[in-house]
Amino acid sequence: MEFEHVTVIPITHLDRPRKRARFGWDVPQAQVGIFCGQEVGNVASYASSGAISDHTSSLFVKGVARNGSPPWREDDKDGHYMFALGDNLTSRYKIHSKMGEGTFGQVLECWDRERKEMVAIKIVRGIKKYREAAMIEIEVLQHLGKHDKGSNRCVQIRNWFDYRNHICIVFEKLGPSLYDFLRKNKYRSFPIDLVLMHDLRMIHTDLKPENILLVSSDYVKVPDYKNSSHSPKDISYYKRVPKSSAIKVIDFGSTTYERQDQNYIVSTRHYRAPEVILGLGWSYPCDIWSVGCILVELCTGEALFQTHENLEHLAMMERVLGPIPQHILKRVDRHAGKYVRRGRLDWPEGAASRESMKAVLKLPRLQNLVMQHVDQSAGDLIHLLQGLLRYDPLDRLTAREALRHPFLAKVQHRR
Repeated sequence: MEFEHVTVIPITHLDRPRKRARFGWDVPQAQVGIFCGQEVGNVASYASSGAISDHTSSLFVKGVARNGSPPWREDDKDGHYMFALGDNLTSRYKIHSKMGEGTFGQVLECWDRERKEMVAIKIVRGIKKYREAAMIEIEVLQHLGKHDKGSNRCVQIRNWFDYRNHICIVFEKLGPSLYDFLRKNKYRSFPIDLVLMHDLRMIHTDLKPENILLVSSDYVKVPDYKNSSHSPKDISYYKRVPKSSAIKVIDFGSTTYERQDQNYIVSTRHYRAPEVILGLGWSYPCDIWSVGCILVELCTGEALFQTHENLEHLAMMERVLGPIPQHILKRVDRHAGKYVRRGRLDWPEGAASRESMKAVLKLPRLQNLVMQHVDQSAGDLIHLLQGLLRYDPLDRLTAREALRHPFLAKVQHRR
């Protein structure tokens, strides 16, 4: 539902019914762009020069006509840009609707008067640390764009500018995220694809269905014989299938380059690898674990590990995948040591509640879970998932190995 000429109050992302809360939707990203006829400068030197400040206001809108500019509005208490639908965002863009928001700021659908198309503009909060993070993100996107022209697997950045103390990043407008499509499809199964950028020595660190977008919003409805006993006249008898399985990865705000001693917490909880929880350090394999969790979610419709607590999360892993190896438990850091007792996971003794124990015990083994939802190629998919979800990151499949797996080879052949 849209309202014209009203101040938009920030809203949170819709939660899944009867399931865990979701994190805010973040938006698209990658490739150096042009704004107002001038090429954007070197972001790395810009960021390191200290040129970013909370008082900088229109670095890249110089020379743009001010006619039709909206009235000045104070940011909200959290530094979010306040706007009304129908406002201009510089003379080039007109705000059409709000697409989503997250910790970074918000994403607006805007009409690009110059290119005559809709775009998605990420408006970063007007706070120094978020502005600086945005400049680093732009640098990552430019680097990705230079190497992604062939596969075109990362969302494309059109340009970026600084407007009223807000870094604004302009992207191509894509379709819904995999999560949104699952939600509108009543959490039923979904076609599977795999995308990673590890060849550039980059680690995304936050792969999840919200950060993978369909290129197109088009879909067809097909009978859902497996999940419905209703007649064809019943709307629940049908499920949606995208016309195209083409996808793009978005939100490179947490992307990092490979380096030693990366021990801080990364990834959204439900897609977080065991080495991250146990404080063992992490690298590329943490993305691979996330991909494994996403693939399970796409074929079942539900997140694999629906939890918000570390010990319960680890217990769920053991329930689905088997015991965590001794050599891993012996290396946990002092913070995660409380989850281990006498050489094994402190479960169920350390369970927070009976409800927590029930949540773990109701989970099936990985093989059984997949076979409940997949008819064809179940064996190949199980084998792939077992490779993606190995506890030891050194034993986990690499992105390149995963792409060569027989299951994905069959998926590519069918396409």
